[in-house]
Amino acid sequence: MTTKGKRFPPEPLTRDEVGALIGSCSLRASTGIRNRALIAVLWRGAMRIGETLALRVADLDTERCTLRVLHGKGDKSRLVVIDRRTVELVQAWLARREKLGITDGPLFCTLRGNPIDPGDVRKTLRFRAKKAGVVKRCNPHGLRHTGASDLAAEGVALLDIQSQLGHSSPATTARYLHQLNPVERIERLSSREW
Repeated sequence: MTTKGKRFPPEPLTRDEVGALIGSCSLRASTGIRNRALIAVLWRGAMRIGETLALRVADLDTERCTLRVLHGKGDKSRLVVIDRRTVELVQAWLARREKLGITDGPLFCTLRGNPIDPGDVRKTLRFRAKKAGVVKRCNPHGLRHTGASDLAAEGVALLDIQSQLGHSSPATTARYLHQLNPVERIERLSSREW
């Protein structure tokens, strides 16, 4: 059964599910090293797939743990913050890229240095999810949802989440988070007594 063109409610992954997804990627194979870094950036950066695949090596600042998005939605640029562990995964991929002789092109590329097709990332995530035993839908935008949901759960300020996601308005971010993170609302409303 195909789900192409159908819209489903967001289904953020848990940290354990994302950990299993990353853990299902090889620690030795070049594609595994790349995919571990790619999944972590999609998740921890809460980035869109097009933004992630457009990153260049020069867009990464390992000291500040940031990624420079030059052409986000609406052709807006922004600075995305990632964590030290994600930077380490990206650095492992950069070291492997160097061994492969890849000196140019996008940060996340094929083993020949060519751009990766977003459809290939979607297929890889479905395969990784199955291998990891993750039963929820798993796609690049779902990792963005998961990252945004994590930020909200960690108590990050709305304006910081807005900046991270590249939304033009805090109202957009608030609506986005309301759809993603119903757990607190469910807990509040289900504990009501009469």
